[in-house]
Amino acid sequence: MKAPMKYRKIQAERIFTGYGMAPSGTVLITTEDGTVVDLLPEADAGDNTEQYPGLLSPGFINAHCHLELSHLEGLVPAGTGLVDFLLQVVQKRDSVKVDIQQAIRAADAAMEAAGIVAVGDICNTTDTLEVKKESRIAWTNFVEVLSFRDETAAERVAHYTRVRDSFRILDDPGYRGDRLPRASLVPHAPYSISPRSFQLINEASRGEVISMHNQETPAEDELYRTGQGDFRRLFGFFGNDAPPNPVTGQSSLRSVLPYFTGGQTMLLVHNTCTTEEDLQHAAVMARDSSLDLFYCLCPNANLYIENRLPPVKSLLETGAQIVLGTDSLSSNYQLSIAEEIKTLRAHFPEIALETLLGWATLGGARALKRDDLLGSFEKGKRPGVVLLDENLRPARII
Repeated sequence: MKAPMKYRKIQAERIFTGYGMAPSGTVLITTEDGTVVDLLPEADAGDNTEQYPGLLSPGFINAHCHLELSHLEGLVPAGTGLVDFLLQVVQKRDSVKVDIQQAIRAADAAMEAAGIVAVGDICNTTDTLEVKKESRIAWTNFVEVLSFRDETAAERVAHYTRVRDSFRILDDPGYRGDRLPRASLVPHAPYSISPRSFQLINEASRGEVISMHNQETPAEDELYRTGQGDFRRLFGFFGNDAPPNPVTGQSSLRSVLPYFTGGQTMLLVHNTCTTEEDLQHAAVMARDSSLDLFYCLCPNANLYIENRLPPVKSLLETGAQIVLGTDSLSSNYQLSIAEEIKTLRAHFPEIALETLLGWATLGGARALKRDDLLGSFEKGKRPGVVLLDENLRPARII
């Protein structure tokens, strides 16, 4: 005889459902493994309700992270600007004498404890693969291509394709009916990808979820408009005299979006210097190319590197789909979506908490195509349950 199903009945001062705040007195009913059964009024929920102070939320989605850089925590100075930051990361990532696997494992555990249930993670190597095999977090692996020259584009893309294929061992073919892969080839940024490399990435990622660092510093647009600027120091470090891109006279975003014609879902990350005109232009291009664009904000990393924040008001006014990320421990003091929310609240107090929570939950789940199970308290989903106290400190309940 089957044992009777056991349920948890959880109540807090407020419950954010993924869409908005539930009516006062609502009780969340789940199975022991966290599968949502119902949201009921207190009068209909029965006895044995767990009572918590604070706010309940579905688990958080960290849409942009570099887990493999966790060993660089505290080793890259803040406030250097992007080019010097990148040079420091490149020089230190393979020379620092620390246990890389231990740092990755600790960062994975810290994210889980901070209520993060899924991550869009940038991978240049397979360093994170073993930890991810055992992790409770749902990983979407963005295998990031750096390819500065057309003549070596095929070779570079082939190398990263092998890395991508290593991560596809983590895919669960039964997770979605369309067997959407959880590892894809993605461009690093407009300033590090040649035209032929963009074409090859587009061909390899049709219909997939991809990401790209976007307009993190004014020098990126300057590179496309004039061919000059601070990024030439970075190219020189890699032994390249010329930029990888043609001069277009336009912003980097306008220049590179036309490469993507495969119906991808694209996360544009950082967007620190993206203008309202670029946002409007990108919306038209995305519609015409069947691109599904999401804008990922990592405010603590933006403050760490460039001491500036993205144009959140313009993103809201243009109806952009917004999600949140943490970037890496080389550019952040912690990997916590709750801390990103707190920073946005401090700088943009007019934005409602439930809007920010929506970006952190259902918005991120939709961007990573995981909203069939994650992102909201809906029957049959298993989104995780996070408790936030009055200071927005997170604790994982389920």
